[in-house]
Amino acid sequence: MLSVNLAPTRSRLCSGPSRRDFLRLGALAPLGLSLPSLLASDQARAIAGAPAARAKSVLLVYLGGGISHHDTFDLKPDAVEQIRGKYKGIPTNVPGLHIGELLPKIAQVMDRVTLVRSGTHENDHHETASNWVLSGRFGSPFGDHPSMGAIVAHQTGFSGLVPPYVAVPKNPSFTWELGKSAWLGGRCESFKCGNPNEADFKVRDLSAGTSQSPTSLERRRSLLEAIDQLGARVKGSDQVATYDEFGQKAAAMVLAPQAQEAFAIDKEAAATRDNYGHSEFGQSCLMARRLVENGVRFVTVNYSGWDHHADIFKGLDQKLPEFDQGFSALIRDMDQRGLLTDTLVVCMGEFGRTPKVNDKGGRDHWGRAGSLIFAGAGVRRGMVIGSTDKNGAFVTDRPVRPADVAWTIYEALGIDPASEIVTPEGRPVSILAEGASVQELFS
Repeated sequence: MLSVNLAPTRSRLCSGPSRRDFLRLGALAPLGLSLPSLLASDQARAIAGAPAARAKSVLLVYLGGGISHHDTFDLKPDAVEQIRGKYKGIPTNVPGLHIGELLPKIAQVMDRVTLVRSGTHENDHHETASNWVLSGRFGSPFGDHPSMGAIVAHQTGFSGLVPPYVAVPKNPSFTWELGKSAWLGGRCESFKCGNPNEADFKVRDLSAGTSQSPTSLERRRSLLEAIDQLGARVKGSDQVATYDEFGQKAAAMVLAPQAQEAFAIDKEAAATRDNYGHSEFGQSCLMARRLVENGVRFVTVNYSGWDHHADIFKGLDQKLPEFDQGFSALIRDMDQRGLLTDTLVVCMGEFGRTPKVNDKGGRDHWGRAGSLIFAGAGVRRGMVIGSTDKNGAFVTDRPVRPADVAWTIYEALGIDPASEIVTPEGRPVSILAEGASVQELFS
């Protein structure tokens, strides 16, 4: 087991105040003021004994709220109506595999992915379950453990002119923001991209602003230097001295063609944008493809709204076609461009839904069973792993737990999940406390 001992006199953790802690001025965004807090402090490095990397990047499609497996990827056509719901199964391009009728486009890319029907855990609370599946470690609803994206940012560092960890349009949230960096601190938080489906979409922190005169920009730079000096005095630590490096990188990102190009979704052909669908989710998937294409190591596409406690079929009638178009386009496009060779795509929510439709016509939270999709980075194609019982209530074959999903993701990126990181209090903590890679995905 490797221990990454980070000396307290010069911390390499992502903790420490960001410039936003000292002054929150939106007018400073043209200079990339918020970016330093998002840039990981370590340079990319090889870790002795780490697994061989299968992937350069991970693209997580997160279905916040908990998508119903009964009505999408694990239909139970022989169950009573209260369990099977209203949707019929349709054949996919994998012989013998059927999925829900509102997913006809995904049905035609199932030969490029592996479906896991045996995701399982024991928590039915949104925040607690979300933080669990987004980190691989069980904790409180408030996010005791860094999310996978934050760990990846910490372990791989800032090795170019794009952030290592990006959320599109933003991190998941219910009552509060989820999947954060916890004790790794602000510099391992995700870069929040915003909604790429908005008219005239621009990433604020990468826009230098066309109305700024040289004199105005120089004044802003002077103010930025004053804020840094104030921060150093307040902190009284060598930690803040490292901010010069990140300030330079942030300023470089403002003007760098690579950073601008990564987020320039308006450069996509109209036909490509049409294929993904003109919805927040569809264009978020397209943005995610651009980001991994330009070197971002971990991208989360947050697609919420699956918490259907009432009128679930009315809700799914609206959401499933959008999901069907965006996700199928993502898989097909990435495959055609060769991006699935070194990008691991994972699609999941925090749990499934109850087997029985309730008296409000909805399905409630159900952590005991749910479906996930994996693709790329050596994942076998056209496979189904695991199964549930006749009512879709409990896993009967090959349970896959949150730590197993996280373990698989870390190993795919060449990160040893058993390695240790030292907290700001000097306590060594393993990246994961349990789990094992889902080897069936690859062999």
